[in-house]
Amino acid sequence: MRAVQYLRVGHAPELVEVPVPEPGPGQVLLKVTAAGLCHSDIAVMGWPEEAFPYALPMTLGHEGVGTVAALGAGVTEVTEGEAVAVYGPWGCGRCHPCAEGRENCCPHAAGLGIVPPGLGRPGALAEYLLVDSPRHLVPLHGVDPVQAAPLTDAGLTPYHAIRRSLPKLRPGSTAVVIGVGGLGHLAVQLLRALTPARVVALDTSEDKLQLAGKVGAHETLLSDGEASARIRQLTGGIGAEVVLDFVGAEATLAVAAASVAVAGDVTVVGLGGGTLPVGFGGGLPFEVSAAFPYWGSRTELMEVLGLARQGLVSSHVETFTLEEAPEAYARLHAGDITGRAVVLPHG
Repeated sequence: MRAVQYLRVGHAPELVEVPVPEPGPGQVLLKVTAAGLCHSDIAVMGWPEEAFPYALPMTLGHEGVGTVAALGAGVTEVTEGEAVAVYGPWGCGRCHPCAEGRENCCPHAAGLGIVPPGLGRPGALAEYLLVDSPRHLVPLHGVDPVQAAPLTDAGLTPYHAIRRSLPKLRPGSTAVVIGVGGLGHLAVQLLRALTPARVVALDTSEDKLQLAGKVGAHETLLSDGEASARIRQLTGGIGAEVVLDFVGAEATLAVAAASVAVAGDVTVVGLGGGTLPVGFGGGLPFEVSAAFPYWGSRTELMEVLGLARQGLVSSHVETFTLEEAPEAYARLHAGDITGRAVVLPHG
């Protein structure tokens, strides 16, 4: 089968031929219908050789949906031909967080060598994907696979981030979304669907700000040296109750710190390498909470797909073939994709 692999540190991914995997006991083989591309992939491929934690070659793609193609011995929870989404942050399956569906918070995964598909084990940028357990599959129930693929991360991660701040997003409150790319444009929609808050979107790209306005942002602002002052002006000097940074660079974190209200939330989702000083004298207002969420739970993925099924959230996508995936990564790295890039392995 064809697969897009990261073969050598510092080099672009390539399309290669690899064997079709066979499901062992308890495993499920999927025929991949759609796979999303993510800035996390770019971040991983930017790590230096001495710090690279995974074995190469590695098939990329941690946002995947497909149809069940074959079942390993003992699997009864899914049936062949069923359309499913892949829940990516795999855990041990036995601890308290895993029992609650929060495998993204499994304290044992790293020690057991458990890593997500596309981020350490073969991922979804291939014609077929081997899933270790049917518990990592969520039925699509009619959601378009092209729409569903980005929702497994680009939808799930902001949903998880927003849920922790829902008590602060009351009528009259303000939520700021910094970076309106693959995750940010979905965060705007989720905020509109889940809260009565005024949504302010920041980006350096006029195209992405236009998309933010189309999907529901009440205000769109250029992310520059004046952004935090404009947010203060919009909020009567109070600041935003919640700031979600989907970039995570030094400059955007500085905007977040300068924009958040007393007792507000700053949630850093982006992997831009910046730091957010916390503590007395660190630049944040009193009683601000800072969080760095990782993906989300299985039940939260079910809920995100439910919102999509109701037409409350929709991925803005550009589609590519497997052959075009390396070019799509290059465009993603250059900031030349508005929304989410989705690869269709079978045409």
